[in-house]
Amino acid sequence: MRRIAETAAACRGVAALTRGPFGTAATYLPGGSVPGVCLRDEAVEVHVAVRYGRPIPEIVDEVREAVSPLSGDRRVDVMVEDVTNTEEARKVGSS
Repeated sequence: MRRIAETAAACRGVAALTRGPFGTAATYLPGGSVPGVCLRDEAVEVHVAVRYGRPIPEIVDEVREAVSPLSGDRRVDVMVEDVTNTEEARKVGSS
């Protein structure tokens, strides 16, 4: 899960991973959690905040393509939770 989170966060245009609209988007592991990544039976959900300026479908496609090799046979669902500018992105990533 951590590799999926790191891979998604490294994609161009991703400001940060988010916990989703209700704060529950995370995978819980021994010793902590991985915010922004939910492992489901048939899918991996990745919740992101994106930076303003690049088309959102391009960012979503890049995240899906980057994460797919790490997801096994599960499909990758990318949820865009917020759009932010560069200055706000630093605040999102630090919270």
